[in-house]
Amino acid sequence: MNIQMDRMTMPGICRRVALVLCAAVVIGNAAAQNPIICDRYTPDPAPYVHDDTLYLFVDHDEDETLNGYFTMKDWLLYSTVDMVNWTYRGTPLTSATFSAWAKQDNDCWASQCIERNGKWYWYVTATIKGQAYPGIGVAVADSPAGPYRDPIRKPLVQGWFKIDPTVFIDDNGQAYLFYGNNNLWYARLTKSMTAITGGEVEVKTRDEKAFGPFKGYEDNGTPKTNFEEASWIYKRDGKYYLEYAAGGVPEYWAYSTADKVTGPWTYGGKVMGQADGSFTIHGGSVEFRGHHYMFYHNGKLPGGGGFKRSTCVEEFTRNEDGSLPLIKFTTKGVEPLQTLDPYVRQEAETINQSSGILCVGDYRQCYVTNISSSGYIKVRNVDFGSEGALSFKARVRSSQKATLVVRQGSRTGSVKARVAVEPTDGEWVEVVADLAAPLTGVRDISFTFQGSGKSLFEFDSWQFSQTPTGVAAPAAERPATAAVVTCDLSGRAAGPDARGLLIRRELQGGKPRARKILIH
Repeated sequence: MNIQMDRMTMPGICRRVALVLCAAVVIGNAAAQNPIICDRYTPDPAPYVHDDTLYLFVDHDEDETLNGYFTMKDWLLYSTVDMVNWTYRGTPLTSATFSAWAKQDNDCWASQCIERNGKWYWYVTATIKGQAYPGIGVAVADSPAGPYRDPIRKPLVQGWFKIDPTVFIDDNGQAYLFYGNNNLWYARLTKSMTAITGGEVEVKTRDEKAFGPFKGYEDNGTPKTNFEEASWIYKRDGKYYLEYAAGGVPEYWAYSTADKVTGPWTYGGKVMGQADGSFTIHGGSVEFRGHHYMFYHNGKLPGGGGFKRSTCVEEFTRNEDGSLPLIKFTTKGVEPLQTLDPYVRQEAETINQSSGILCVGDYRQCYVTNISSSGYIKVRNVDFGSEGALSFKARVRSSQKATLVVRQGSRTGSVKARVAVEPTDGEWVEVVADLAAPLTGVRDISFTFQGSGKSLFEFDSWQFSQTPTGVAAPAAERPATAAVVTCDLSGRAAGPDARGLLIRRELQGGKPRARKILIH
């Protein structure tokens, strides 16, 4: 086949190719970690620290936005011990969990979960079945990943603007539920955590001392109060903190403080500005292993925006007087708190960054599926030690042949192993291969995938070993057709003859042959 270059010169083509390759290298080496979850849109993060683990309860914006508005059908759970690798723990709640009272298959709004006496209580917002206004319900489980049930089969509270629950247990054991949009209410919870006692109390959000200057209304009547929604309450050093989205829409993040959980509140100021690519900024801060982290969402994941938001996190230092600083947004995110041990089983769904994959499952088992040949999984800060790893194994399930590629560093990093995946007749099996060279020290690793089809195989777990297996890695597949055009440093094609014919060599069926390209 002759290729005719129309309008573009060969030097121009070569220069463009060089720019693309350089851009790919920069992207591959970038240390971007925000957003922290890449296979789904994960708005409204609600972090919760329990023992040595930080659990991240999030909502889920669907890939397809219906009717130009938020499309949300379930709630998700992730966890971390190092703040850079996040493990998908399943989709513990859906609208079906609250089928007794909630609208189904949509309107799964903001939530927060808390543990008490060995039980986990997950408070969620959903639209009341047959109505247009929301309510707040609660699901209960014996573990953070579930299974959850709706013990009361009705909302705790309901009515216009009653959304975005935050829950807090004070030092005396009294639990409180705060919630509201443009308005703010709180209620005391009974010891069962599944009922309120004493009624609802409204907080005056137009109190400028409590929440900053009241901004009035837009021409269409939309309120522009300083307090907007997304309340987040906690106690530190004897003082109560209430963080929240402020300023109307688009929102920024602000806070107020009080000497009592019921107020009165004193405005503390802005904490974060408007989120990139999102007109909302729902989040909250926690302390984990001596570090302070602020969670929030933005719209920066590919395909994201105001209705497709993703969780991010920044580390910050509190001021000496306890006040919160103004926190800047970053793409870099936070530093790891510890290394990851490659010599014990690691879940495939423990991920730093990824593309072209999807994590699925529930409290019984989670794994990676929908793996594409362009996909990858990156894992950060893996400690192979001074002796290093010599072999690798993975637990997979497949209906076709494929290859799992282990790389050092990024998805374009040097290949350390190629693991052959064969059809497994629907069973989970272990596949192994020796490394081409030992992996030593602390470094990132990436998994890439080769094969054909939309979903190459399913990936459950992996582990390295300091003992070789004797199983040689399969040879790298050579493409059936590959072509190379040689350019000099000025971007000019090398080697055209007097007739304007460039001789190139390409592989067809694994055999080299010469091919002439007409150059204008």
